[in-house]
Amino acid sequence: MTDTETPAAAPEATPTTDTPPDRLAVNPNSPHFNMEVLKRGIGIRFKDRVRTDVEEYCISEGWIRVAAGKARDRHGNPLTIKLSGPVEAWFEDKAGE
Repeated sequence: MTDTETPAAAPEATPTTDTPPDRLAVNPNSPHFNMEVLKRGIGIRFKDRVRTDVEEYCISEGWIRVAAGKARDRHGNPLTIKLSGPVEAWFEDKAGE
């Protein structure tokens, strides 16, 4: 190898952890959407209550977004409201299953 050649980059392995991401959304148009994480299943506890209707969450900022009834915007997406409080998230299945 000469001084001008650079070694080939090794493919980055994604570490499999049991810690869910700090922020996640179920809308595919969101920059926080991640299909691989959603396939594992995410459980959300908000203010000591397990929620199944969460559209988006952020643990570090302490909020969730939930659909506001059956209301839709002009693009057909559900209207959401932001609720503030303590948020806990966990994976529904074990890593590697």
